[in-house]
Amino acid sequence: MLHFEISEFDSPDEIGSGKNMDSNFLAMLDDARGIAGIPFTITSGYRTISHNAYVGGVQSGVNSKGSSHLFGYAADIAAPTSRQRYIITKALLQAGFNRIGISGKNGFIHVDNDPDKDPDVIWTY
Repeated sequence: MLHFEISEFDSPDEIGSGKNMDSNFLAMLDDARGIAGIPFTITSGYRTISHNAYVGGVQSGVNSKGSSHLFGYAADIAAPTSRQRYIITKALLQAGFNRIGISGKNGFIHVDNDPDKDPDVIWTY
């Protein structure tokens, strides 16, 4: 990767867990970062089951396999300003991502390429 260190994707409770990230996801995200031309601060990458529960991430259940973070298909990117949200979202779309969640209130963008979830969606938090 040109723009990230794998450790940026570690779950806070498991050093070295960033290695569990999907390589295709990381390549697409690295491409998006190059397109954007601004830094991406990863606030959440891979998550252990316990950390996912701690942060209130989607849990496995009858209708859900759980958070895409649990499988290395997702990252949250800090985006505290409307300009950053625009630049990052545009770059993610150009890089081929089609699952994006935007939180203006909490200042982050969730992006994933989870093959088991519906494509072509943008949602808000």
